[in-house]
Amino acid sequence: MEPVQNLESYCLPSSENIDNYSSDNSSQTTYPSVQTLDQYLTLESASTSNSFPCQNSPPALSFSSNNSPLSNLESNSYVLRPQHSLEIANGPPENDSYPILDFDELTHKIRELETAMLEPNADMLDIYGAIMPGEADSILLETEKWKEMMEMVSRGDLKEMLYTCAKAMAVKDMVITEWMMSESRKMVSVLGNPIQRLGAYIVESLVARMAASGSTIYKSLKCSEPTGNELLSYMHVLYEVCPYFKFGYMSANGAIAEALKDESEVHIIDFQISQGTQWVSLIQALARRPGGPPNIRISGVDDSFSSYARGGGLDIVGKRLSALAESCNVPFEFNAVRVPASQVQLKDLELRPYEAVAVNFAIMLHHVPDESVNGHNHRDRLLRLAKHLSPKVVTLVEQEFNTNNAPFLQRFVETMNYYLAVFDSIDAALPREHKERINVEQHCLAREVVNLIACEGEERVERHELLNKWRMRFTQAGFAPYPLNSVINSSIKDLLQTYHGHYSLEEKDGALFLGWKNQVLIASCAWR
Repeated sequence: MEPVQNLESYCLPSSENIDNYSSDNSSQTTYPSVQTLDQYLTLESASTSNSFPCQNSPPALSFSSNNSPLSNLESNSYVLRPQHSLEIANGPPENDSYPILDFDELTHKIRELETAMLEPNADMLDIYGAIMPGEADSILLETEKWKEMMEMVSRGDLKEMLYTCAKAMAVKDMVITEWMMSESRKMVSVLGNPIQRLGAYIVESLVARMAASGSTIYKSLKCSEPTGNELLSYMHVLYEVCPYFKFGYMSANGAIAEALKDESEVHIIDFQISQGTQWVSLIQALARRPGGPPNIRISGVDDSFSSYARGGGLDIVGKRLSALAESCNVPFEFNAVRVPASQVQLKDLELRPYEAVAVNFAIMLHHVPDESVNGHNHRDRLLRLAKHLSPKVVTLVEQEFNTNNAPFLQRFVETMNYYLAVFDSIDAALPREHKERINVEQHCLAREVVNLIACEGEERVERHELLNKWRMRFTQAGFAPYPLNSVINSSIKDLLQTYHGHYSLEEKDGALFLGWKNQVLIASCAWR
């Protein structure tokens, strides 16, 4: 096969096209004015049945201007105070009246223990009572652990403090959990460096997990604060300042264009069409195809988050793509599939025997549950359904980290490392005081962090897998790899040169991996 020529035109709409495409009144689109960060988030959590016994309701969460959600803690009972606001304050909180431990007293006790363990004078040991053989080593280890944690707090190692908090929570050590929460919240800030900004949402997530209110907060982050138009504008900012979506769309479109280059009747099945942005450049490029454009039919599957952002159903996407195709003189038809991806059946796709089929799974399969969630393996069922369509190509774009079946602490580490790289990459593109950066991180990323850390079971919808696991699933469904054309790699390298920072691109085993510094973030591959 000949390589696809002028690949960039297949894959990447210009900023002008995207701007004009993103809303019905796009020519007048402006970002909302934010006077203070007080407006950003107020989350009132409803009471949950599985919260701590002495807690009447989970805490309300609100951001004001700078630091983390504050965890106001009862020093004796080690539970969250009921109905107390978690705020992000400007700088370290004043008059902090909720210390978990008296640190002067703690230091004094540690020194006394050290003296007791090291002093040969047996009278000193009487202070602590008789110590059986072996207990001394245990006490020394515990003392050393507390010393290390105090040193960690003293040097301000926020990442290690957050990990220590999660580790303590995993083993239900509430003393250390609440101490680390109390200390961490003094250091986080939505205006700070990447770990301070991410830390603000991680602290909130840990508080929500402890209060068993994760799902309530996640739903509030998704839906209650920004309007649909505002959310759409935040998504557009993320699309522009970071290459993650463009990388995914470019690699997938390149594979589709190559596989369908000789076809006159084309049916693209997109299992999460979102705003339809991916298909703008492909329609425009196919309009210029030698010999004329093919007849294009797109079946688009909806999801609730995209529907909320666009302010309506799939008809909005269909009308926009139809108008674009008409302006390019491309025969076009849109089939709206109005069911969640996990419920799509063969009849919903309205197959026609003379059409060449391409299936697109772009950053969506991790939202489809497998058998570990509720016994129904919709993830593998969708792949078998796709295979039954006899497609010319199936494209897969997914975030490259492992959270599907990982236990809490492993999932916490994966989440922190992954999103720290994302926040760091945003740091290279937008100033820290930029109001749209704060909106993007809060409304497009923080909800995912909260869901990954605070939620469990069916309520946890963010369930990522590594590409090796996806390969296993595709192979078991009967697919074979479809190597990406080398022109795609070259075009993506050109794309990355337009971005500042430390992005990396690696081609391995027929797949492409986009990373930031040492962290791989997105993987893209194709199958047939």
